Amino acid sequence: MSEAGRVPSPAAPPEVAAAAPDEKKGKEPEREKLPPIVSAGAGAAAGLDRGSKGQISTFSSFISTVNQKKEATENRSSPTHLVFPNIKNVRDLPPICLDVRQKQRVSVDALPSEMKAPVLSESVLPNQSKTMKDFQEDIEKVKSSGDWKAVHDFYLTTFDSFPELNAAFKKDATASFNTIEDSGINAKFVNAVYDALLNTPQDIQKTVLKGIINSLLREWKGPRTKDDLRAYFILLQNPQFSNTSTYVIHAHLLRQIAALVEADHHFLVHWLKKLSQKRFKQLVERLLQFISLRLFPAKPEEFPPITKCSWWIPSASKVLALLNTANSLVHPPLIPYTDFYNSTLDHIDLMEEYHTWQSFGNSHSCKKNHYSKRLRTTDDKHRKAKSGG
Repeated sequence: MSEAGRVPSPAAPPEVAAAAPDEKKGKEPEREKLPPIVSAGAGAAAGLDRGSKGQISTFSSFISTVNQKKEATENRSSPTHLVFPNIKNVRDLPPICLDVRQKQRVSVDALPSEMKAPVLSESVLPNQSKTMKDFQEDIEKVKSSGDWKAVHDFYLTTFDSFPELNAAFKKDATASFNTIEDSGINAKFVNAVYDALLNTPQDIQKTVLKGIINSLLREWKGPRTKDDLRAYFILLQNPQFSNTSTYVIHAHLLRQIAALVEADHHFLVHWLKKLSQKRFKQLVERLLQFISLRLFPAKPEEFPPITKCSWWIPSASKVLALLNTANSLVHPPLIPYTDFYNSTLDHIDLMEEYHTWQSFGNSHSCKKNHYSKRLRTTDDKHRKAKSGG
Protein backbone atom coordinates (compact mmCIF):
# COMPACT_ATOMS: atom_id res chain seq x y z
CA MET A 1 0.00 0.00 0.00
CA SER A 2 3.09 2.17 -0.26
CA GLU A 3 3.21 3.68 3.19
CA ALA A 4 -0.59 4.10 3.50
CA GLY A 5 -0.61 2.24 6.78
CA ARG A 6 2.37 4.05 8.29
CA VAL A 7 0.67 7.20 9.47
CA PRO A 8 0.67 8.99 12.80
CA SER A 9 -2.18 8.84 15.27
CA PRO A 10 -5.13 10.81 13.88
CA ALA A 11 -5.13 13.02 16.93
CA ALA A 12 -1.60 14.28 16.40
CA PRO A 13 -1.22 15.38 12.75
CA PRO A 14 2.11 16.73 11.54
CA GLU A 15 1.08 20.34 11.91
CA VAL A 16 0.72 19.83 15.67
CA ALA A 17 4.17 18.28 15.99
CA ALA A 18 5.80 20.86 13.78
CA ALA A 19 4.33 23.68 15.78
CA ALA A 20 5.84 22.49 19.08
CA PRO A 21 8.78 24.94 19.07
CA ASP A 22 6.45 27.88 18.51
CA GLU A 23 4.16 26.75 21.32
CA LYS A 24 7.10 26.74 23.70
CA LYS A 25 7.67 30.38 22.81
CA GLY A 26 4.06 31.19 23.65
CA LYS A 27 2.96 31.65 20.08
CA GLU A 28 -0.15 30.18 18.52
CA PRO A 29 0.80 27.81 15.68
CA GLU A 30 -0.55 28.85 12.34
CA ARG A 31 -3.31 26.55 11.16
CA GLU A 32 -4.66 25.83 7.75
CA LYS A 33 -7.78 27.81 6.94
CA LEU A 34 -10.74 26.94 4.83
CA PRO A 35 -10.98 29.29 1.86
CA PRO A 36 -13.20 32.37 2.15
CA ILE A 37 -16.24 32.62 -0.09
CA VAL A 38 -15.19 34.72 -3.07
CA SER A 39 -17.24 36.97 -5.28
CA ALA A 40 -18.84 35.62 -8.40
CA GLY A 41 -17.25 35.72 -11.79
CA ALA A 42 -13.66 34.65 -11.24
CA GLY A 43 -12.61 31.83 -13.51
CA ALA A 44 -16.15 30.78 -14.33
CA ALA A 45 -15.14 29.41 -17.71
CA ALA A 46 -12.77 26.78 -16.37
CA GLY A 47 -14.10 23.22 -16.09
CA LEU A 48 -13.65 20.04 -14.16
CA ASP A 49 -10.42 18.16 -14.83
CA ARG A 50 -12.39 15.12 -15.88
CA GLY A 51 -14.80 17.00 -18.09
CA SER A 52 -18.08 16.19 -16.39
CA LYS A 53 -21.19 17.80 -17.78
CA GLY A 54 -21.82 20.02 -14.77
CA GLN A 55 -18.39 21.52 -14.48
CA ILE A 56 -16.77 23.41 -11.63
CA SER A 57 -14.24 26.12 -12.31
CA THR A 58 -11.01 26.71 -10.40
CA PHE A 59 -11.12 26.74 -6.63
CA SER A 60 -11.28 30.52 -6.53
CA SER A 61 -14.72 30.41 -8.16
CA PHE A 62 -16.48 27.20 -7.11
CA ILE A 63 -17.89 28.80 -3.95
CA SER A 64 -18.46 32.25 -5.44
CA THR A 65 -22.25 32.37 -5.13
CA VAL A 66 -23.31 33.81 -1.80
CA ASN A 67 -26.77 34.73 -0.62
CA GLN A 68 -26.37 38.44 0.15
CA LYS A 69 -29.36 38.62 2.40
CA LYS A 70 -28.21 35.69 4.51
CA GLU A 71 -24.72 37.16 4.68
CA ALA A 72 -26.06 40.45 5.98
CA THR A 73 -28.07 38.67 8.66
CA GLU A 74 -25.05 36.63 9.75
CA ASN A 75 -22.95 39.80 9.91
CA ARG A 76 -25.31 41.20 12.50
CA SER A 77 -25.95 38.06 14.52
CA SER A 78 -22.78 35.96 14.49
CA PRO A 79 -19.10 36.85 14.79
CA THR A 80 -18.08 33.55 13.19
CA HIS A 81 -19.73 33.81 9.77
CA LEU A 82 -17.94 33.17 6.49
CA VAL A 83 -16.39 36.32 5.08
CA PHE A 84 -15.27 37.74 1.77
CA PRO A 85 -11.64 38.27 0.75
CA ASN A 86 -9.69 41.22 2.21
CA ILE A 87 -11.30 40.68 5.61
CA LYS A 88 -8.68 39.40 8.03
CA ASN A 89 -10.83 37.43 10.45
CA VAL A 90 -11.26 34.30 8.36
CA ARG A 91 -12.73 31.49 10.43
CA ASP A 92 -10.32 28.66 11.31
CA LEU A 93 -11.35 25.06 11.56
CA PRO A 94 -11.58 23.91 15.17
CA PRO A 95 -8.32 22.39 16.41
CA ILE A 96 -7.93 18.66 16.66
CA CYS A 97 -8.25 17.65 20.30
CA LEU A 98 -5.10 16.09 21.69
CA ASP A 99 -6.97 13.90 24.15
CA VAL A 100 -8.03 11.47 21.46
CA ARG A 101 -4.52 10.07 21.01
CA GLN A 102 -4.42 6.31 21.23
CA LYS A 103 -1.10 5.10 22.66
CA GLN A 104 -1.80 1.54 21.60
CA ARG A 105 -3.52 0.84 18.33
CA VAL A 106 -5.86 -2.12 18.26
CA SER A 107 -7.74 -3.88 15.52
CA VAL A 108 -11.34 -2.78 15.15
CA ASP A 109 -12.39 -6.41 15.38
CA ALA A 110 -10.57 -6.79 18.71
CA LEU A 111 -12.09 -3.65 20.18
CA PRO A 112 -13.44 -4.50 23.66
CA SER A 113 -17.03 -3.64 24.48
CA GLU A 114 -16.03 -1.00 27.03
CA MET A 115 -14.08 0.83 24.30
CA LYS A 116 -17.08 1.20 22.03
CA ALA A 117 -18.51 4.65 21.61
CA PRO A 118 -21.23 5.54 24.10
CA VAL A 119 -24.73 6.01 22.79
CA LEU A 120 -25.22 9.76 22.77
CA SER A 121 -28.57 11.41 22.47
CA GLU A 122 -29.14 12.52 18.89
CA SER A 123 -30.47 15.94 18.10
CA VAL A 124 -33.96 16.26 16.67
CA LEU A 125 -33.64 16.14 12.90
CA PRO A 126 -35.30 18.70 10.63
CA ASN A 127 -38.29 17.67 8.55
CA GLN A 128 -37.35 16.42 5.10
CA SER A 129 -40.36 15.28 3.12
CA LYS A 130 -38.69 14.66 -0.24
CA THR A 131 -38.16 11.00 -1.06
CA MET A 132 -35.92 9.36 -3.62
CA LYS A 133 -38.88 9.04 -5.97
CA ASP A 134 -39.69 12.75 -5.57
CA PHE A 135 -36.08 13.67 -6.32
CA GLN A 136 -35.97 11.53 -9.45
CA GLU A 137 -39.24 13.05 -10.65
CA ASP A 138 -37.78 16.54 -10.18
CA ILE A 139 -34.77 15.53 -12.28
CA GLU A 140 -37.07 14.22 -15.02
CA LYS A 141 -39.11 17.43 -15.03
CA VAL A 142 -35.95 19.44 -15.63
CA LYS A 143 -35.46 17.69 -18.97
CA SER A 144 -38.73 19.11 -20.28
CA SER A 145 -39.00 22.41 -18.42
CA GLY A 146 -35.36 23.39 -17.97
CA ASP A 147 -36.26 24.72 -14.52
CA TRP A 148 -33.72 23.63 -11.87
CA LYS A 149 -35.31 25.45 -8.94
CA ALA A 150 -36.74 22.38 -7.18
CA VAL A 151 -33.48 20.48 -7.60
CA HIS A 152 -31.44 23.47 -6.45
CA ASP A 153 -33.59 23.88 -3.35
CA PHE A 154 -33.11 20.20 -2.49
CA TYR A 155 -29.30 20.39 -2.70
CA LEU A 156 -29.25 23.71 -0.86
CA THR A 157 -31.23 22.27 2.05
CA THR A 158 -29.71 18.79 2.16
CA PHE A 159 -26.05 19.81 2.29
CA ASP A 160 -26.58 22.77 4.59
CA SER A 161 -25.62 20.87 7.75
CA PHE A 162 -25.05 17.43 9.28
CA PRO A 163 -28.62 17.27 10.68
CA GLU A 164 -30.03 18.05 7.22
CA LEU A 165 -27.91 15.29 5.66
CA ASN A 166 -29.36 12.83 8.15
CA ALA A 167 -32.88 14.14 7.63
CA ALA A 168 -32.56 13.53 3.88
CA PHE A 169 -30.77 10.20 3.78
CA LYS A 170 -31.54 8.44 7.05
CA LYS A 171 -33.94 5.54 6.57
CA ASP A 172 -35.91 6.47 9.67
CA ALA A 173 -35.38 9.82 11.37
CA THR A 174 -36.81 8.50 14.62
CA ALA A 175 -34.49 5.46 14.85
CA SER A 176 -31.00 5.63 16.37
CA PHE A 177 -29.22 2.98 14.24
CA ASN A 178 -26.40 2.65 16.78
CA THR A 179 -24.99 -0.58 15.36
CA ILE A 180 -22.08 -1.43 13.12
CA GLU A 181 -24.29 -3.68 11.01
CA ASP A 182 -26.54 -0.95 9.63
CA SER A 183 -25.51 2.66 9.09
CA GLY A 184 -29.17 3.61 8.78
CA ILE A 185 -28.48 5.40 5.49
CA ASN A 186 -30.52 4.95 2.32
CA ALA A 187 -27.54 4.11 0.10
CA LYS A 188 -29.58 4.08 -3.12
CA PHE A 189 -30.81 7.61 -2.44
CA VAL A 190 -27.27 8.84 -1.72
CA ASN A 191 -26.03 7.29 -4.97
CA ALA A 192 -28.87 8.83 -6.98
CA VAL A 193 -28.20 12.30 -5.56
CA TYR A 194 -24.46 12.10 -6.23
CA ASP A 195 -24.90 10.62 -9.72
CA ALA A 196 -27.15 13.55 -10.64
CA LEU A 197 -24.94 16.18 -8.98
CA LEU A 198 -22.19 16.32 -11.60
CA ASN A 199 -24.81 16.90 -14.30
CA THR A 200 -26.35 19.91 -12.58
CA PRO A 201 -25.53 23.57 -13.34
CA GLN A 202 -22.42 25.01 -11.76
CA ASP A 203 -24.31 27.14 -9.26
CA ILE A 204 -25.88 24.01 -7.73
CA GLN A 205 -22.48 22.38 -7.39
CA LYS A 206 -21.13 25.50 -5.73
CA THR A 207 -24.07 25.44 -3.35
CA VAL A 208 -23.20 21.90 -2.27
CA LEU A 209 -19.55 22.79 -1.64
CA LYS A 210 -20.50 25.91 0.29
CA GLY A 211 -22.79 23.83 2.49
CA ILE A 212 -19.97 21.36 3.18
CA ILE A 213 -17.71 24.24 4.23
CA ASN A 214 -20.34 25.49 6.67
CA SER A 215 -20.69 21.98 8.10
CA LEU A 216 -16.94 21.56 8.61
CA LEU A 217 -16.71 24.97 10.28
CA ARG A 218 -19.10 23.92 13.00
CA GLU A 219 -17.66 24.23 16.50
CA TRP A 220 -17.34 20.64 17.74
CA LYS A 221 -17.81 20.05 21.44
CA GLY A 222 -17.61 16.60 22.95
CA PRO A 223 -17.81 13.20 21.24
CA ARG A 224 -19.39 12.74 17.83
CA THR A 225 -22.87 11.26 17.65
CA LYS A 226 -23.80 8.50 15.23
CA ASP A 227 -25.60 11.12 13.14
CA ASP A 228 -22.28 12.98 12.84
CA LEU A 229 -20.57 9.78 11.69
CA ARG A 230 -23.32 9.22 9.15
CA ALA A 231 -22.73 12.71 7.77
CA TYR A 232 -18.98 12.08 7.43
CA PHE A 233 -19.74 8.77 5.73
CA ILE A 234 -22.05 10.50 3.22
CA LEU A 235 -19.72 13.41 2.48
CA LEU A 236 -16.73 11.12 1.93
CA GLN A 237 -18.54 9.65 -1.08
CA ASN A 238 -18.98 13.02 -2.82
CA PRO A 239 -17.69 12.64 -6.43
CA GLN A 240 -16.86 16.35 -6.57
CA PHE A 241 -13.69 15.52 -4.65
CA SER A 242 -12.22 14.01 -7.82
CA ASN A 243 -11.60 17.59 -8.95
CA THR A 244 -8.40 19.25 -7.72
CA SER A 245 -10.23 22.55 -7.25
CA THR A 246 -12.04 20.98 -4.28
CA TYR A 247 -8.94 19.57 -2.59
CA VAL A 248 -8.76 22.16 0.18
CA ILE A 249 -12.27 21.22 1.32
CA HIS A 250 -11.56 17.53 0.80
CA ALA A 251 -8.43 17.80 2.95
CA HIS A 252 -10.33 19.29 5.88
CA LEU A 253 -12.97 16.57 5.64
CA LEU A 254 -10.25 13.90 5.67
CA ARG A 255 -8.55 15.56 8.64
CA GLN A 256 -11.71 15.51 10.72
CA ILE A 257 -12.39 11.87 9.85
CA ALA A 258 -8.79 10.89 10.61
CA ALA A 259 -9.00 12.64 13.99
CA LEU A 260 -12.00 10.62 15.17
CA VAL A 261 -11.43 8.30 18.12
CA GLU A 262 -10.88 4.58 17.60
CA ALA A 263 -14.44 3.70 18.58
CA ASP A 264 -15.84 5.98 15.85
CA HIS A 265 -13.44 4.50 13.30
CA HIS A 266 -14.79 1.11 14.34
CA PHE A 267 -18.25 2.11 13.12
CA LEU A 268 -17.02 3.76 9.92
CA VAL A 269 -14.96 0.74 8.92
CA HIS A 270 -17.94 -1.58 9.18
CA TRP A 271 -20.16 0.86 7.30
CA LEU A 272 -17.56 1.26 4.55
CA LYS A 273 -17.42 -2.47 3.96
CA LYS A 274 -21.13 -2.35 3.03
CA LEU A 275 -20.48 -0.07 0.03
CA SER A 276 -20.88 -1.56 -3.43
CA GLN A 277 -17.69 -2.64 -5.15
CA LYS A 278 -18.03 0.20 -7.64
CA ARG A 279 -18.43 2.94 -5.01
CA PHE A 280 -15.73 1.48 -2.81
CA LYS A 281 -13.22 1.38 -5.66
CA GLN A 282 -14.05 4.97 -6.68
CA LEU A 283 -13.43 6.11 -3.12
CA VAL A 284 -10.02 4.40 -2.99
CA GLU A 285 -9.05 5.87 -6.37
CA ARG A 286 -9.99 9.40 -5.26
CA LEU A 287 -7.79 9.12 -2.18
CA LEU A 288 -4.84 7.74 -4.14
CA GLN A 289 -5.21 10.56 -6.65
CA PHE A 290 -5.40 13.10 -3.81
CA ILE A 291 -2.11 11.82 -2.36
CA SER A 292 -0.38 11.65 -5.75
CA LEU A 293 -1.34 15.16 -6.83
CA ARG A 294 -0.35 16.64 -3.48
CA LEU A 295 3.07 15.01 -3.85
CA PHE A 296 3.53 15.86 -7.53
CA PRO A 297 1.03 18.58 -8.52
CA ALA A 298 0.67 19.31 -12.21
CA LYS A 299 -0.17 22.90 -11.27
CA PRO A 300 1.48 23.71 -7.92
CA GLU A 301 -0.28 27.07 -7.81
CA GLU A 302 -3.59 25.25 -7.31
CA PHE A 303 -2.58 24.13 -3.82
CA PRO A 304 -1.36 25.87 -0.68
CA PRO A 305 2.40 25.61 -0.02
CA ILE A 306 3.39 22.18 1.22
CA THR A 307 4.64 23.74 4.48
CA LYS A 308 1.10 24.93 5.16
CA CYS A 309 -0.58 21.60 4.50
CA SER A 310 1.86 18.93 5.61
CA TRP A 311 -1.11 17.16 7.27
CA TRP A 312 -2.92 16.53 3.98
CA ILE A 313 -1.16 13.28 3.08
CA PRO A 314 -1.17 11.78 6.61
CA SER A 315 -4.91 12.47 6.89
CA ALA A 316 -5.66 10.91 3.50
CA SER A 317 -3.41 7.94 4.32
CA LYS A 318 -5.27 7.34 7.57
CA VAL A 319 -8.63 7.28 5.81
CA LEU A 320 -7.13 5.02 3.14
CA ALA A 321 -6.00 2.70 5.94
CA LEU A 322 -9.59 2.57 7.23
CA LEU A 323 -10.73 1.55 3.75
CA ASN A 324 -8.06 -1.13 3.62
CA THR A 325 -9.26 -2.49 6.96
CA ALA A 326 -12.86 -2.48 5.71
CA ASN A 327 -11.78 -4.31 2.55
CA SER A 328 -10.00 -6.98 4.59
CA LEU A 329 -13.17 -7.67 6.60
CA VAL A 330 -15.07 -8.76 3.49
CA HIS A 331 -14.63 -12.25 2.07
CA PRO A 332 -13.86 -12.15 -0.73
CA PRO A 333 -12.49 -8.57 -0.54
CA LEU A 334 -14.35 -5.87 -2.43
CA ILE A 335 -11.22 -5.03 -4.41
CA PRO A 336 -7.77 -6.68 -4.73
CA TYR A 337 -5.23 -5.46 -2.18
CA THR A 338 -3.05 -4.31 -5.10
CA ASP A 339 -5.62 -1.59 -5.82
CA PHE A 340 -4.32 0.19 -2.73
CA TYR A 341 -0.82 0.45 -4.20
CA ASN A 342 0.23 3.94 -5.22
CA SER A 343 2.72 3.79 -8.08
CA THR A 344 3.44 7.50 -7.66
CA LEU A 345 5.45 6.68 -4.56
CA ASP A 346 7.95 4.82 -6.74
CA HIS A 347 9.27 8.22 -7.82
CA ILE A 348 10.21 9.24 -4.26
CA ASP A 349 13.74 8.92 -2.91
CA LEU A 350 12.77 7.43 0.44
CA MET A 351 16.25 7.78 1.98
CA GLU A 352 16.43 11.43 1.01
CA GLU A 353 12.96 12.03 2.38
CA TYR A 354 13.97 10.31 5.62
CA HIS A 355 17.08 12.47 5.97
CA THR A 356 15.03 15.60 5.30
CA TRP A 357 12.47 14.59 7.90
CA GLN A 358 15.20 13.93 10.44
CA SER A 359 16.90 17.25 9.74
CA PHE A 360 13.97 19.63 9.41
CA GLY A 361 10.82 17.87 10.54
CA ASN A 362 12.22 17.54 14.06
CA SER A 363 14.62 20.48 14.19
CA HIS A 364 13.89 21.00 17.88
CA SER A 365 15.59 17.72 18.73
CA CYS A 366 19.37 17.99 18.79
CA LYS A 367 19.74 14.26 19.27
CA LYS A 368 17.76 13.51 16.13
CA ASN A 369 19.75 16.04 14.14
CA HIS A 370 22.94 14.42 15.33
CA TYR A 371 21.60 11.01 14.39
CA SER A 372 20.63 12.34 10.97
CA LYS A 373 24.17 13.60 10.39
CA ARG A 374 25.59 10.23 11.34
CA LEU A 375 23.25 8.54 8.86
CA ARG A 376 24.29 10.95 6.13
CA THR A 377 27.96 10.34 6.82
CA THR A 378 27.49 6.58 6.82
CA ASP A 379 25.47 6.74 3.61
CA ASP A 380 28.15 8.87 1.89
CA LYS A 381 30.82 6.37 2.90
CA HIS A 382 28.82 3.53 1.38
CA ARG A 383 28.36 5.47 -1.83
CA LYS A 384 32.08 6.22 -2.09
CA ALA A 385 32.90 2.60 -1.39
CA LYS A 386 30.61 1.42 -4.17
CA SER A 387 32.04 3.93 -6.63
CA GLY A 388 35.61 3.07 -5.64
CA GLY A 389 36.28 6.64 -4.56
